[in-house]
Amino acid sequence: MGSQAAQNQLWSRGADDWAAIQEGTVEDCYRYVLEYLPALKDKRVLDIGCGSGLFCHLAQTHSAIVTGMDASDGLIAAARKRNARVDFSVGEMERLPFDDEAFDLVCGFNSFQFAANPLNAFAEARRVLKPGGTLVAMIWGEREDCEAATFLKALGGLMPSTMPPGAGPFALTSDRKLENLIGQAGFTIHHQVDRENAWIYPDQDTALRGLLSAGPAAAAIAHSGEERVRTELRQSMQPFVKPDGRVIYRNKFRIVIAKK
Repeated sequence: MGSQAAQNQLWSRGADDWAAIQEGTVEDCYRYVLEYLPALKDKRVLDIGCGSGLFCHLAQTHSAIVTGMDASDGLIAAARKRNARVDFSVGEMERLPFDDEAFDLVCGFNSFQFAANPLNAFAEARRVLKPGGTLVAMIWGEREDCEAATFLKALGGLMPSTMPPGAGPFALTSDRKLENLIGQAGFTIHHQVDRENAWIYPDQDTALRGLLSAGPAAAAIAHSGEERVRTELRQSMQPFVKPDGRVIYRNKFRIVIAKK
C-alpha cells in the first residue's frame, strides 16, 4: 500500500494557494537543476509529486516532453490550469502507471520523503528511466539549516498522533538516508549540493496562506481546528518578519542527481 490516498486528502485542501504562493518559494531550486542538466529539448521528463506543476511548466518551456504526476487531485487540477501542454495525472509514486524505460529524466522535488516505502519509489523511478537516464531528487536539508522548520515545529503539537504513511519533510535528511536509498535502488550519484533558498512573502497574511496550503497544515487543521492552527503559525513566524513587513525563512534544500 502506498501513500497516495492519504496524501491526496492532505494536499488537495490548499491547492490554489499552493499554486499561487507556496510552490514558487523553491523556484530558484528548480532553475538551478534546469541550468545544471544538459539541454532538455525533446527529452522525455517525468516529475513525480509534481505539485501544481511549476517545474513541469519550466521544463516544458525548455522544449522537453513533460509528464507530471501527483497524489493530489487538487494540485493536478491547478497544474493543468498552469500549463495545458503538459500531460498531468493523479497516481501513486510506488506504482507508476508508465512503461519501462519510458523517460530520459525522472525528478522528485520534496516528494520521495512522503512515500510509504521510499525505496519502492526509487525502484519505480529507476524502472521507468531509460538506460543512462537521470534521476533528480530534492529534499529538505538539515533542520538547523532550515528556518522553515519552525513552522513544522509549531504544527507538531496540533497534529494527530497517528499520521498517514510517509514520515514527513525531514524523513530522508539525516544519516545520508536519501543517498543510501538512491544507491540501494541501483543509481550512481554524480552531483550533490545543499542549495541555499529563501521563502519570501510580501506580508504576514500571504505567508500564512502559503504555509496553510501545505499537507502538514491540513492534518493539523483536521485535528485541532483552523483557528488554533492559524494562531500558532502566525505566532511562530514573528521572528522572521522583517522591518518592511516581509516574512523570510532562509533554508537549504538538498539536491542529488544520479544516473541509472
